[in-house]
Amino acid sequence: MRFTAVFAALPPAVLANISPANPFKRLARVLGYAALRLVGNVFRPIRNPDELREAVWLYVVSANNYEALEFIRQGRPDAVLVAGQAKNIGRYNALVNRLPLRCKLLYYWQFPLAFVGLLRTEGRRAWRFFDFIFYAIGYYEVYRRALRHYRPRAVVFSNDHNDDTRSLLLACRAEGVPTAYVQHASVSTYFPPLGFDLNLLEGQDALDKYRLCGPVHGRVELVGMPKADAYLSMKNIHPFISRVGLACNIHDPLPAIADVLVHLVRELPDLTFTLRPHPSDERDFESLRQLLPNLQWSSARSENVFNFLLRQDALVAADTSTHLEATLLNVASIYYRFGTNPLTKDYYGYAARGLVDQAENLRQLVDLLRGYARTKPGDLYQRAAYYNATLGTINEGHSQALTLAIFADWLNKHQSPT
Repeated sequence: MRFTAVFAALPPAVLANISPANPFKRLARVLGYAALRLVGNVFRPIRNPDELREAVWLYVVSANNYEALEFIRQGRPDAVLVAGQAKNIGRYNALVNRLPLRCKLLYYWQFPLAFVGLLRTEGRRAWRFFDFIFYAIGYYEVYRRALRHYRPRAVVFSNDHNDDTRSLLLACRAEGVPTAYVQHASVSTYFPPLGFDLNLLEGQDALDKYRLCGPVHGRVELVGMPKADAYLSMKNIHPFISRVGLACNIHDPLPAIADVLVHLVRELPDLTFTLRPHPSDERDFESLRQLLPNLQWSSARSENVFNFLLRQDALVAADTSTHLEATLLNVASIYYRFGTNPLTKDYYGYAARGLVDQAENLRQLVDLLRGYARTKPGDLYQRAAYYNATLGTINEGHSQALTLAIFADWLNKHQSPT
């Protein structure tokens, strides 16, 4: 994914936070990684609270992953949450077991070979993102060592495209460890092909997109959205809107966000607006706080997305799976692009599929919100049936139980003697 045209075309401000454009700054970041994450791991002790041997591993790379898989830990006494040794899992850092990465240093002799090989196949993008190549080195080998040492019954993933995640998946294949995947957010056609032994997807949308990514490997089951179970009975039944949430991430330019909010507050003074930056968005919003002192705020680090949406009647956002979560709660959701990158327009296909309304400009956005301020339909959530397979069925609100049952049956059959 790092070598796709979509990634290369991200706004410079976005890329600067991930991989600096200046090659000397990239080199400085690589050296910092080597000192803190590689050498630092050698001297950092690991004291895991759980027994990892012959357990079901729930592998997480973010707080969102943790929240997507935590129900399996609660539902299975043999399940443990694991992450790489120094991986940042946000507020859950202390609750996750760690896989040792000390030996990653032993494999960096491969870096020149990998870099030259990728220069041949990817051209200048390999040079532009040589830091990503450096970070990825060694994960596969150390994870194979960890699998041989701990022999987990299975590894469950909720991310399928990070470098460490892909490395662990390939290591599991090499070591014969069964793998399962629980979708935690909407997917796009830029993702890698679906490659797990058991694939637990939310709905037909995800399966159709993965089929466009390449051949689908393994068993596929459509189980709905487990993380939404507790909230599907709390659908928004207000007949009109008065509270509007705006969700943004680092792909949305801050000046454009400010312009939109100023315009909406001026044109729709009777509505209350709340801004929710993505948890990874570390930009300074102080000037916006001063510009709009009556603007409400939601911290994604302390308030989960469903609790945020329960306080809203409508949502305005660009490319984020929050649109789907909003629609499931019957919150009127409007797709509005703050940025101009043509390659990311309607990235998840929500507007094209009719899941959400689309506003091409500020005038259309104001008109849509004014319309919902007069009346908001009570059946907006039905638009999400293509994305959530259990919606309107006897399993609505029971995706966790369904997922656990399918996983247990699959694991028992997979490991039963032949």
